[in-house]
Amino acid sequence: MPAPVAAPDPLARLALFARLLRDAGLRTGPDRLVDAAAALSIVDAGSVEQVRDALRAVFVGRHEEVEVFDAAFDLFWSDPSATQTAGSLPQRGRALPVDPDVARRWMALLGLPSTQVAREQEGRPDPASSSGYSPGELLRHRDFRDMTWEETLQVRRLLRQAPWRVAERRTRRRRADRRGGVDLRRTMRIAARHGGESFQLARIRRRTTRRPLVILCDVSGSMDRYSRQLLVFAHAIGHRQRVETFAFSTRLTRITHLLRRGDVDVALDHIAAQVHDIGGGTRIGDALHDFNRRYARRVLGHGAVVLLISDGWDRGDAEELGAEMARLRRSSRRLIWLNPLIGGEGYSPETRGMRAALPYVDDFLAAHDVNALDELGKLLAALPR
Repeated sequence: MPAPVAAPDPLARLALFARLLRDAGLRTGPDRLVDAAAALSIVDAGSVEQVRDALRAVFVGRHEEVEVFDAAFDLFWSDPSATQTAGSLPQRGRALPVDPDVARRWMALLGLPSTQVAREQEGRPDPASSSGYSPGELLRHRDFRDMTWEETLQVRRLLRQAPWRVAERRTRRRRADRRGGVDLRRTMRIAARHGGESFQLARIRRRTTRRPLVILCDVSGSMDRYSRQLLVFAHAIGHRQRVETFAFSTRLTRITHLLRRGDVDVALDHIAAQVHDIGGGTRIGDALHDFNRRYARRVLGHGAVVLLISDGWDRGDAEELGAEMARLRRSSRRLIWLNPLIGGEGYSPETRGMRAALPYVDDFLAAHDVNALDELGKLLAALPR
């Protein structure tokens, strides 16, 4: 494997590598590119392992990103003369989570042989040949963070086609209905028009309407592998009923109008451009304080249901988070916390943020795969009137 900084323009080569990482799902940007250039200036440029460690320290923020980074590093700095398969990784046998067409373009750009894209299963049976489960059924139980690009696109279609419906609630308004209770006032008016003889009972019942839904979605760095799919979920619900959606990391941003766009990819691109702290730290208490002060009166009336989507990792004050959760609980009909980490083995809500918030949560549910979101849909549809 040649030394990675042998290119005539190391900065341009580094920027190209950052583009590959971005296509693979890692967060990159001008700030990290500057940090990466500084890190390379203090290591031995002729040592592949030192360069790998320096760049990994800059671009990797979570443990699950290490494997993706190593795969991209091996592919980017591989020997063009070695026989490779587009999308597969030299010496490691793993696949980058990118679209096959994107993988082929990268292979051509890097001067590697471009053949059929290999779909690495890492020991899992082929869904098409698995007995008892269809590929779609297996996909419903696949964790969002472990999905390839093709699987991500299939999950988007599943989420958009799901019949999301929030339960109705009875309002104070009433309307005529043959199956309702007796309306004495209308019955007497009808009788007065017919000489005082009551021969018809007018009936009435209370109107029903769908409960408003409010979604507060964590888009911080620790939620990076989940937040995009969960925003697709919010987009799917928003096209069927009244939904108010907010994104938060270190601050709160209302994105309801962005998710009303017909094309989900256009909506997500606009969210990435307008939510300036996306991929940053997490201050749930500060975000909830802003929501309770600025938006709660407008969006939490009429028996609203609140979905708070976060892994609970919080850098803010736990006491403030508890106080804001208590206020939010008093203002909402039902408060549901969705945590993608619940799907992992051995998970326990031991972080300060989760311990402060859980006493005020009505339902603490998973949100790591399609099946978990289906269970949420059943719960929302079965809420009492």
